Amino acid sequence: MNFELDSNQKLIQEMVREFAVKELEPTAVEIDQSREFPWKNIRKMAELGLMGMIVPDEYGGGGMDFLSLAIAVEEISHGCASTGVIVAVNQTLTAYPIMQFGTDSQKKKYLPVLAGAQKIGAFALTEGSAGSDPAGMETTAKLDGDHYILNGSKRFITNGEEAGIFIVFAVTDREKAHKGISAFIVEKEFPGFAVGQHEDLMGLRATGNCELMFDDCRVPKENLLGEEGQGFKIAMNTIDTSRIDIGAQAVGIAQAALDAAVKYSKERKTFGKPICEYQMIQDKLAEMACRIDAARLLVYRAAAVKDAGVSRYTKEAAMAKYMASEACMYAVREAVQVYGGYGYTKDYPVERFFRDSKVMEIYEGTSEIQKIVIARSLL
Repeated sequence: MNFELDSNQKLIQEMVREFAVKELEPTAVEIDQSREFPWKNIRKMAELGLMGMIVPDEYGGGGMDFLSLAIAVEEISHGCASTGVIVAVNQTLTAYPIMQFGTDSQKKKYLPVLAGAQKIGAFALTEGSAGSDPAGMETTAKLDGDHYILNGSKRFITNGEEAGIFIVFAVTDREKAHKGISAFIVEKEFPGFAVGQHEDLMGLRATGNCELMFDDCRVPKENLLGEEGQGFKIAMNTIDTSRIDIGAQAVGIAQAALDAAVKYSKERKTFGKPICEYQMIQDKLAEMACRIDAARLLVYRAAAVKDAGVSRYTKEAAMAKYMASEACMYAVREAVQVYGGYGYTKDYPVERFFRDSKVMEIYEGTSEIQKIVIARSLL
């Protein structure tokens, strides 16, 4: 078993890490406060090929593996967690389902646009009353000639305010429950589509997270993704893949918290010596490091299983997402504790890490949902 990254993966890691330090870290505080979508940095990442890493090269992407994407998302999130999830959503939640289930014409039309970030993608599954229970969604789609007519709304949609391409799920046959859900590729310009309020989130504040509304939204019939009634399958397959990236994002935030805590513990002195010399602080740093490394290995394993072409990697993705999100929350909590009173101020980055980290245990399936998924795989 080889735990070493290959030469290309190491090159990606070094390149993205350098970019994150130079371009993302300096603006992370500003966009967190302003909630401004970081288009400038996104365009720079598109030039580096980071917005379409997994998109096949024939559609303008990098044709890279999912482990390389996980490495990149980790490093980007180390510099700015908001930017990390924007990159992840554009690829595993938008480009990926088109790659897997789209027609040739859909791939030709949308993948190059997403890979080059001419338009950003978003994934619209969650509703105000349907989060962990997608089968309870209320948004409907009815075929009317050459168009489907969508009615309803979506909530907490990352990239939603700025995205131009959306993967939207709606009920086409209520009597079939989850087998009556279908998926659609919706463009922002389609009549009847509107962006609602910008969510004032606790963390990840620069992600353009907002509500979407569909009022007799007309979607061309050819924009049905996959087959009618295949939406639940598409959503679950896509979320399995996305959980790997969210795990990588959590690891990136956690590593940033550990790095900050180590640095501060060497600078902060009490009773005449740096606090890093106290065993209680060393205990915290050691525990953080172990949990982060374990989470990283689970994330990398899940990505490697995906890259190996295994048809089902649900358990591995759930384990990675669960352990990484829990390790992240632990690490940032302990980092704040290392900083003491200063950690509770906005003068230091651990306060932002703390706010950014909590949603790791919530979106793409809560920690409780991940444990149910894992347990079912065992039973």
